[in-house]
Amino acid sequence: MNGAEALLGSLAASGIEICFMNPGTTEIHLVEALDRVARLRGVGCLFEGVASGAADGYARMTGKPASTLFHLGPGLSNALANLHNACRARVAMVNIVGDHATFHRPFDPPLAADIEAIARPYSQWLKTSRIAGTVGLEGAEAVAAARAAPGRIATLIVPSDVAWGDGGTIAAAVPALVPAVPAPSRIEEAARLLRDGAQTAILLGSHTTQGRALVAAGRIAAATGARLLAPFAFAGMERGAGRPNVERVPYITDQALALLAEFRQLILVGAAEPVAFFGHPSRPSRLMAEGCRIIELATPEEDCAGALAALVDALDASRTAPQLQRAGLLHLPQGQITLEGIARAVAAVIPENGIVVDESITSGRGMMAATRGAAPHDYLVNTGGSIGIGVPLAVGAAIAAPDRPVLCLEGDGSFMYTLQALWTAARENLAITTVIFSNRTYQILKTELAALGTNPGPRAEAALDIAPPAIDIVPLSKSLGVPAVRVTNLEEFAAAMRRGLASRAPNLIEVPV
Repeated sequence: MNGAEALLGSLAASGIEICFMNPGTTEIHLVEALDRVARLRGVGCLFEGVASGAADGYARMTGKPASTLFHLGPGLSNALANLHNACRARVAMVNIVGDHATFHRPFDPPLAADIEAIARPYSQWLKTSRIAGTVGLEGAEAVAAARAAPGRIATLIVPSDVAWGDGGTIAAAVPALVPAVPAPSRIEEAARLLRDGAQTAILLGSHTTQGRALVAAGRIAAATGARLLAPFAFAGMERGAGRPNVERVPYITDQALALLAEFRQLILVGAAEPVAFFGHPSRPSRLMAEGCRIIELATPEEDCAGALAALVDALDASRTAPQLQRAGLLHLPQGQITLEGIARAVAAVIPENGIVVDESITSGRGMMAATRGAAPHDYLVNTGGSIGIGVPLAVGAAIAAPDRPVLCLEGDGSFMYTLQALWTAARENLAITTVIFSNRTYQILKTELAALGTNPGPRAEAALDIAPPAIDIVPLSKSLGVPAVRVTNLEEFAAAMRRGLASRAPNLIEVPV
């Protein structure tokens, strides 16, 4: 057995089912071994940033890692923007990066690079394989490292002679570290804060806005009057009718300051203290009110769900019913396209058990408020601020949950970073309805430009436009295999979303805004 077959077999034995891949010559033996490792499915991607974003979406929806396959240092470099987002989402991922044969590297071939240096900032576990005989075990160790709480990125570099070399063996799965429950003293401290009557917020991070952690948080809020918050950049949230309500800290600093001003106590659960996205000469970096007492119930590396369950017990709230979102009276809007109308239309058509992927930072600013009380759904957003994750994230989510429709909300500027994801959606026939909001500018940057209080000139304004020439999104989508339409009013928009979601096939809607 060669090293490639041993590595892929070990990944499969450790529970890896999907490999999002953009390989090259140095990885060709790994590609060839796919035919002999039936449990591992290769998903082709035309750009490495699509593969890393899709692996992120898969992990968010399954709670387990996918693998990726990249070509040398340049291929890994192309993946880094969405690896940054994945790090911020704290998801599990196993990157396999090919390298030149060990005997060939001293000749300094054109694609040679310091792959470990490129990988290190975005890898919590990093290793370079040396021989075929150990690469299987190293793959199993990479999966175990990725599964450690709350989810980590593991990168294994595989020289091509390790992949083709003989003597490989398939390794059994290596147990992942079990996260510890925080010390009882921290549980009691949080309980004391919640009992003293001061206005308190609980900031939920690290996958605590889903599943049993969210239910426990809802019980605590109902029993104590605390409000549940999530950072602007959260990995995923269960929302809609019948789910506990969690408010998102706004992106705009002034709005975040206004939301947080009333709180005198803040309990962090797998989250960091909220800060502004960017420094500003006249606005604070820290967002909590002066004098707010901040305690950490659990770190991201600890058992956050277990900590919330222990806090429920400490408050004697196990029989307290969580306060749940009520089903809203959602009506389809009519008339010309407005941002408010877009949000209301999306809220009305979200299917039960749907998945919403939202990277529409400007056009979708009212989306979270409008979709409260919509049909139960999962909501995924950009966690690291590096744009271009929306459609790749939707690809990963759709592969993770093939029986659930995905609605992807994306701006035209962000879309152009990773539009190749549409090709993967078409190739895999994924149930993704992609909505592109076309304002033909980087509007969020124009807002920042206006906030300077100066009078921007035409050159500054033009630097933030993406037209002319205007990008013709509908035929562009069709050329990548995804049917597309352009709508002109809210009735057409709602009808197109309903058709697209019902089709259970990839489709795209362009909405001029």
